[in-house]
Amino acid sequence: MNIIKISSLLVVPVIIAGTLSAAEIDLSKLPPPAKKEGITYAKDIQPILQANCVHCHGEERAKGKLHLDTLEGVLKGGEDGKVVLPGKSEQSKLIIAISQLDPKLIMPPKPHEGAHGRPGGPPPSGGPGGGHGGMGPMPKPLTPEQVGLFRAWVDQGAK
Repeated sequence: MNIIKISSLLVVPVIIAGTLSAAEIDLSKLPPPAKKEGITYAKDIQPILQANCVHCHGEERAKGKLHLDTLEGVLKGGEDGKVVLPGKSEQSKLIIAISQLDPKLIMPPKPHEGAHGRPGGPPPSGGPGGGHGGMGPMPKPLTPEQVGLFRAWVDQGAK
């Protein structure tokens, strides 16, 4: 089993900007990087971010000051530091978050207790499709294939 326990020797490579918890993160559960070559932000990554992430991390609204709507924004990171380390997908917060390995970094976040769309709760707002603040339905977690594509993109230099 490939479990990494965070110790004083592993803090720098595993904890990026101090946001990963001291809990065990089983990196063996990360989907493998896609085998596709020549992955680019504009062609492969931006459409996934547009569909799932820019509702909260875009030009009009950037939670944590993290803009995922441009390559520059992704590479710059947010108020907690960089989220992508080109060439190092296993150490990139974005990959840990979208793979949902660390419960404190799950993206997209799970609806909170009492949030819209819960059984017995009020219907979602925002017109057809419901959702969060009129922005459509709550985004679903990325598939293992999508996480693998992100991993390959980061490992190939995040261009």
